[in-house]
Amino acid sequence: MGILNLTPDSFYESSRVNTLGSILSKSRQMISEGADFLDLGGYSTRPGATDISIQEEIDRVAPAIEIIRYEFPHIPLSVDTFRSKVALEAVNAGATLVNDISAGELDPDMLPTIARLGVPYIAMHMKGNPQNMQSLSDYSDICVEILHYFAEKVDLFTKLGIKDVIIDPGFGFAKTTEQNFFLLKNLRSFEIFGLPLLVGISRKSMIYKTLQSSAAEALNGTTALNMVALMQGANLLRVHDVKEAKETINLYEQLYP
Repeated sequence: MGILNLTPDSFYESSRVNTLGSILSKSRQMISEGADFLDLGGYSTRPGATDISIQEEIDRVAPAIEIIRYEFPHIPLSVDTFRSKVALEAVNAGATLVNDISAGELDPDMLPTIARLGVPYIAMHMKGNPQNMQSLSDYSDICVEILHYFAEKVDLFTKLGIKDVIIDPGFGFAKTTEQNFFLLKNLRSFEIFGLPLLVGISRKSMIYKTLQSSAAEALNGTTALNMVALMQGANLLRVHDVKEAKETINLYEQLYP
């Protein structure tokens, strides 16, 4: 899954695309490098990110989805949003799945909207919101708490008739660097749900802080940990760098055909 940030303030500067020309160019590059999905976000969810209006988020994502859908009709498009109105407008514009960092926690209308739309749904674990999540990283047992969180969510999704659910442990969201590595090491715990597992660690602070570098210098570390994620049961990698991730997947499949 290739990341397209339609924002001026996402944490990795090179992932930002703000014109229709750059959106198409980046999409073309990622598709040519082997992306199976493109994930478009119009609201920066980095720690402490600025809040924006629903309409501004729609104005960022809907035209981008429409032009990508027109130019590349066969590529599945995901909208990265926790707002039901944005999800609805994005699906109407041509998005084929919804990627929600809050698993319905930040908008009470999100889950009924997903059920009504009948689209696949990526549900991520997070506590709080992007503005305060980094102060909410206290857990008695992080794996047990997140497993319990998803057990309740999956039960709710089933009751609402939401199908094709993908779960995401939420690396970097209300979690310390040490907790992120512990989760990665114990990723197979989430296989208990029998659902596809998405891992999004691309260029995140768990990598560059550990290596004392920066997001711009975190590609090698990302590649190393993406291989670990695959070996621990990840089914989808959400990445800024498609070519390197695709090579990692190809090598993994050669090791474990």
